[in-house]
Amino acid sequence: MRKIIRRLLELKLPPGKSAFLWGPRKVGKSHWIRQTLGAQTILDLLKSDVFAEYATRPALLRERFSGHQGLIVIDEVQKVPALLDEVHWLIENSGLSFLLTGSSARRLKRGQANLLGGRAWRRLMLPLSYHEVEGFDLEDIMVSGLLPPHFLSPDVREDLRAYVADYLKEEVAAEALVQNIPAFSSFLAVAAQTSSELLNYVNVGRESGVSHKTVRTFFDILEDTYLGFRVQAWKKAKSRRMIQTEKFYFFDVGVANYLARRQPVPGNSDFGKSFEHYMLMELRAYQAYKQPDLPIAFWRTSSGQEVDFLLGQKDLAVEVKASARVHEGDLRGLLALREDGPVGSMLMVSLEPQSRRLNNGIQVVPWQEFLDRLWAGEYV
Repeated sequence: MRKIIRRLLELKLPPGKSAFLWGPRKVGKSHWIRQTLGAQTILDLLKSDVFAEYATRPALLRERFSGHQGLIVIDEVQKVPALLDEVHWLIENSGLSFLLTGSSARRLKRGQANLLGGRAWRRLMLPLSYHEVEGFDLEDIMVSGLLPPHFLSPDVREDLRAYVADYLKEEVAAEALVQNIPAFSSFLAVAAQTSSELLNYVNVGRESGVSHKTVRTFFDILEDTYLGFRVQAWKKAKSRRMIQTEKFYFFDVGVANYLARRQPVPGNSDFGKSFEHYMLMELRAYQAYKQPDLPIAFWRTSSGQEVDFLLGQKDLAVEVKASARVHEGDLRGLLALREDGPVGSMLMVSLEPQSRRLNNGIQVVPWQEFLDRLWAGEYV
């Protein structure tokens, strides 16, 4: 039976300190706040009456809470950016602590909102990870993904359909982020199909029926709403001609597969792409909760040789292979990278049942063992 054990996000705010908590909608921020922080003062701006009250008069925050004791939570703060000026004043003049959650930084950036100038910590909540749940089935999560309501759902397809229709399309548009909903819908499908591939704005624009400039804006929207992220190319190569183009991934493998209409089954290419995507989700969760400054990159040459991920300052090289048996040909990218160095250890993360070390020094590691050792801090 699937269930959530605990979330790995930790937030221990000293007295008088505040924080932003960012993350995509439905990732579990509000539930985590109620379960972890207990009975706090919570202003939920998704409630129409609360939103209307503070949108028309942001100064109410100062008038009501200047003498408050304890943490104040403002949920979905991007809906009323002007509240951040009041938050700033209350931090400076009353020593109050705030936890400010949001699922979109775009409106705040575009409106030049007050982001508190370093007075608030920044935290990111992501979809569920392997160590946060029971009933984890690798094949199942390629379909459901790891947003909590989808992971727990008895009807995953219906929930994914509702998420795409009601949030990815309508709510993003309602935030005045896009005007052309049909074009954005077409873009979402194409972006999902090319998720984990090198970004090519011209090709995506051609397939979506919009200009490459519009495509750039659409990708920025996905990143600003925490619905996707870019991975940078590794730039330490000594001799080979390197690809410098970024890659783009959706934030959740289930959402990406639903949009792209993939059917990931062990042994097919869709499953291989999904397995790589899922492992990156785990790496990002580790980065967000344990090492916020951890570099994550990929390596690719102009001739097509590639290694999926390079991690940390010592450049741990990780190749991901959705195979129950790793063969010699699967190691070509790692061996080519070693020639181009400098790199640290080299791992092949796979579906093999037991770890083994090859004569060339590359370690073949089952994916579960890789995650256990990653979260134990043994790799980076």
